[in-house]
Amino acid sequence: MTILVTAASGQLGSLVVEALLERGAAPADLVATARDTAKIEPLAARGIRTAVLDYDRPETIAAALDGVDTVLLISGSEPGKRAAGHQNVIDAAKAAGVAKLVYTSVAKASTADLALAPDHKATEEGIAASGVPAVILRNNWYLENYAADVSRAASTGIIAASVGDGRVAGATRADFAAAAATVLLEDGHLGRVYELGGDAAFDYDELAAAASAVLGRDVVYQRLTRDEHVTALEGAGLDAGIAGFVAALDDGIRRGVLADTDGTLSRLIGRPTTPLVDGLRAVVEVEERPAA
Repeated sequence: MTILVTAASGQLGSLVVEALLERGAAPADLVATARDTAKIEPLAARGIRTAVLDYDRPETIAAALDGVDTVLLISGSEPGKRAAGHQNVIDAAKAAGVAKLVYTSVAKASTADLALAPDHKATEEGIAASGVPAVILRNNWYLENYAADVSRAASTGIIAASVGDGRVAGATRADFAAAAATVLLEDGHLGRVYELGGDAAFDYDELAAAASAVLGRDVVYQRLTRDEHVTALEGAGLDAGIAGFVAALDDGIRRGVLADTDGTLSRLIGRPTTPLVDGLRAVVEVEERPAA
């Protein structure tokens, strides 16, 4: 079985490659792809085949899929512009006779009123229409998404958001990468749609408490209205479109889109998911302060 990982130079894709190797995949059975293969040269040095694969250049996709049985399609990084590129990969996978296509989607993609959902919903529908045997991994929030918030809190003591009392069943990228590696390597997952989240959902008061533990100082959650949030984001230099998008994500969290967790992720990876404090500590760099 030959497994191809798209976006292997990215934060999630690189972790999936490592998780596959840790679970016994032979380097010769892996294909790591990226738009720029210079970024994955270290993988080639480890005996992994590398190839150019650009979602927006179908000819690169067809060439990369030659001889491949299983494909991990990691969602693109530009919300609102991803579905067409994803469809190019789906079409190429069908033409190549791929036996398993695994896609990294988002929580409740087919039903959620979340700003990130439309691209994922369209991609899931494209996979279903293609007839390619598939597994859908609906990933909840990455704990790494909070790195910038917690780093700012080191000086401000505040995490400001407009999520209200919404909860998030977050986990680390490494947790989600381990799940992807599991379904890529194992039989028995085809046709499944997995809602993946951390073992315990947290609210933003709990996020602030975890940040306090990581930073060694008091941090509080400042509740903002949506309008206050947009104004603050624009004041920080974001344009109106991006500020509105960020506030819309908080709207979804406030409505509970990311709150559900049923232990599926930990069952797939065979261990508990990473606790919030540990996840934040791993990604937030705290500057050493001189002694008083």
